[in-house]
Amino acid sequence: MRKSITARSSFLLMIDMQERLLPAIYNKDEIIKNSVRILTAARELSVPMIATEQYPKGIGPTISELKNLIPDGTTTMEKVEFSCCAAPTFGDAILNLNFNTGTKDTVILFGVETHICVLATAIDLIEKYNLNVVIAADACGSREEKNHSLALDAARSIGGLVVPTETVVYHMLEKAGTPQFKALLPLFK
Repeated sequence: MRKSITARSSFLLMIDMQERLLPAIYNKDEIIKNSVRILTAARELSVPMIATEQYPKGIGPTISELKNLIPDGTTTMEKVEFSCCAAPTFGDAILNLNFNTGTKDTVILFGVETHICVLATAIDLIEKYNLNVVIAADACGSREEKNHSLALDAARSIGGLVVPTETVVYHMLEKAGTPQFKALLPLFK
């Protein structure tokens, strides 16, 4: 399975970055900072995305720092399932995304909680959708650091590519010296 990360072949899946969930997450400030980086890059590079919210009536909406950066046209799905792929509208969201933007075979995951929704989704994306899964490790988190680390190990063992946010963004850029590179460079200084 090919695992290169390009803006042309990828889409983002932001999982459950919600108001009442994030305060309990270990290293939440780092996760939010890296999520801002990914979303800013997605906007600059026109990378489409899907966003999910786990039971928003109880857990609240996506935090405003991220919601304001979600690209126009993004599908935001409410769910109660742990794997995004099990949500009734997820298959349609993937089909619509590929119909509107061309075939995408790589999905970049970030969000919470790593050991529950992120991992369950990664497994299903590989097994059911045969997609290349890239996890932006420092834009994901769990309430306990140990659970986050164990879930990243599990994702690697099933073929997921686990890398830092900076790797994701630079690989999507592909080269230096472009207007997009110059626009995104301040994110990492």
